[in-house]
Amino acid sequence: MRVPSRSPGHQPGPPAASTAPARRRPPAGPSRRSPSPGPDLTAYRAAVAELLVEVGALATAPSTAARQVLIDARLREPAIAAVLDATPQGFVGARETLLLEMARYQPNERSSAADLTALVRIYLLSRIDVMWWRDAPTYLTDAQVNASPELVDLEWLRRRDLLRFRYQEQPATLLGRGVRALRRRLRPDATPRTAGLLFRRARREMVAFLNDVAREFAASTPAGTPPLWVTSLVRSAEHQYRLRRLGYAAMVPSGHCLGWAVDVELAWYERFGVRETLGGLLLARQQAGEVNVVDEGQAWHLCLAPGARRRLRRAYEAEMGI
Repeated sequence: MRVPSRSPGHQPGPPAASTAPARRRPPAGPSRRSPSPGPDLTAYRAAVAELLVEVGALATAPSTAARQVLIDARLREPAIAAVLDATPQGFVGARETLLLEMARYQPNERSSAADLTALVRIYLLSRIDVMWWRDAPTYLTDAQVNASPELVDLEWLRRRDLLRFRYQEQPATLLGRGVRALRRRLRPDATPRTAGLLFRRARREMVAFLNDVAREFAASTPAGTPPLWVTSLVRSAEHQYRLRRLGYAAMVPSGHCLGWAVDVELAWYERFGVRETLGGLLLARQQAGEVNVVDEGQAWHLCLAPGARRRLRRAYEAEMGI
C-alpha cells in the first residue's frame, strides 16, 4: 500500500506569498509499500489436498503417464506455484524433484511414505519449510552439527530437569544395539519404535517450542500419559542422504538440515487414547501460524515458522534463567 502524501497537493488560485526563507526539499525517495504477506498457505494446503485425491486415483503403475500430466497441470495452479516458486529450487526445480522422487519411489517398511500419495503429500507440504527458511544455512556434515554454537546439548538440559519432553539416542555400539533389541522384545510397547536421535542437539527456540507443546499436552491428557516423545531433530545433509540410501522418505532440501524441523511420535499414543488430542494440539498451532505440520504416519513432522522465532528465543532464555 502506498503511503499517503503529507502535502496538501495543488490548490486553486495564486500561491500565497511567504516571508520564511526558502528551504530546499530533499529528493523524493522510492514509495514505501507494505511487505508482501507471501503465498496463501491455507489455499496451498487445500490445493495439495485436492491434488492428493487425484493422485490416489492414478496410483497404479499403468497410470504413470496420466499421473505426470496431472502433476504438470496441478502444480501450475497459482496457489501451488506460488509456494514452489518461493523455495530455493524455484518452481522448475521443485517440480522436477517431485517427479524424480515419484519415479524412484519404492515402498518399504522404513519409509514414512506408505504409498505414492503419501510421498507426494510429504514432499509438497514440506516445501513450506524450505520456503520459510530459504536463507538459512544448511548443516552439511555431521561435524558441523556437533560443533555449531547455535545448537545446545539436550543431555545437558535433561540432566538438569530442563526438558519436558523425552527422546532416546541411537545406540553407538553393537552391544548397545543388542541391548535395545532385547528391551524391545521384553517390553515391545514401552517406548515408540524409533531408531532414536543421532544428534542430541537442537536450536534453543526448538527446545522452548517442544517444552511448550509438552506442557500443553500434559495438561490436556489424563494422569499417567507418557510425555511428548521426540523422534528426530536436527540432521546434517550428510545424514539425510544416508537415510535416503536406507529407504527413508528423507526429502531434500529439508527443514531438519536447517535445524528448524522436528518429528514427534503420534502412533504410539493410540494405546493411551490420546493420539487425537496431540494431533489436535499440533494442528491448532499450525492454524495459529506457529508451525507447519506434515502427517507422516507414525510421526508428525513440524517446522517452526520464522515469525515464532523471537518469542521462543525469549521463552528459552526465561526458562534457563539467562
